[in-house]
Amino acid sequence: MTVSIAQTASEVTVTKIEPQLVSAPAISYSGAPSKLVPPKKWAEIETTFVWQPTNPAEKYNDELTVNYYVLLNNKGAQYPQGALLTGQTALSSVPAKSLDPGNAQLKTVIYISPRTLERLFGGKAPTDMNSAITDIGVTFSKQGQVIFQKSLKSAGGAWWPQFQQTPGLLLNKEDTPFAPLNWDYYESVKKP
Repeated sequence: MTVSIAQTASEVTVTKIEPQLVSAPAISYSGAPSKLVPPKKWAEIETTFVWQPTNPAEKYNDELTVNYYVLLNNKGAQYPQGALLTGQTALSSVPAKSLDPGNAQLKTVIYISPRTLERLFGGKAPTDMNSAITDIGVTFSKQGQVIFQKSLKSAGGAWWPQFQQTPGLLLNKEDTPFAPLNWDYYESVKKP
């Protein structure tokens, strides 16, 4: 499920929000017996964006924060509207589009673990993202001020404030088995 998003006059422009189910990487190693477990699917939410600062002298940014709002399609007694998972990624050394105009598509990512999906969907994780997610909202903030917001499906602005938020279940890449992969593909995450 991929949605292209139109350009705006903001400093940040999101060109794509792409959720998908992915298997954890299988990494071989020696020194200990292998532990074979059946592979489970992680929900990966990748956001592609461009940062073009309003001040042309600004070449890198250490102040961009991405907030994710993932509304699951798991309506029930515990979550009458579906669970709204929230998470945040603080980015560092984000380059301005002007530094490399031909390769200006930057990426950031956040994950939902297989156990969390199982738990929130009554013990059986969804088999595709279309049935798992109602909508995804993404905001970009700079120095505490929201400078851009976009939704995967909704066109009417920020829908997420009306929902009860469930923090702590969205995971940054470094907190997943994907941590050692694709170092140059995603923008660097700032350590707290």
